[in-house]
Amino acid sequence: MLSSPKYLIRPMQPTDLAEVLRIQAACFTELLPESEASLAAKLQAAPSHCWVVAATAEPALAAYLFALPWRAESPPALDAAECRLPEQPDCLYLHDLSVDPQARGRGLAQALVQRFLDGLAASGLDRACLIAVQNSAEFWGRWGFQPAPQTPALRVKLASYGPQAAYLEHWR
Repeated sequence: MLSSPKYLIRPMQPTDLAEVLRIQAACFTELLPESEASLAAKLQAAPSHCWVVAATAEPALAAYLFALPWRAESPPALDAAECRLPEQPDCLYLHDLSVDPQARGRGLAQALVQRFLDGLAASGLDRACLIAVQNSAEFWGRWGFQPAPQTPALRVKLASYGPQAAYLEHWR
């Protein structure tokens, strides 16, 4: 589970949410952070797809990732108080990946993306989806995520993610 000698990737726990909120607040500059209730609902719905990076010498978290088995054409609403997984998911949806600004440059995002892609392979699903925010589409492109066609309903959902939001897919 080690991503480096100083960091440990482990499953997210409900007790991690205060630290997740701290990192989220530091990272989101173009849209409002999600509430603790929304993040707790996502964690409860898909605990095997939510991860944190903990510094082995400190109690503070350095990064986190939320993912959900979902339907590709209908990403979850931002800051929803409830999270009910669809009965027949067709993708693993990467909802949020954030790295504490003070921990950047240490390969933590890459380690979490690799953990996500390993989870995609283990899930039996062929596709990963995400909404790139804050001009992050280039970062995701390095991992094989490409722009996907957008339905009118998807464009409406994208609007809540900010003006630069891009819907991306990755096929295994």
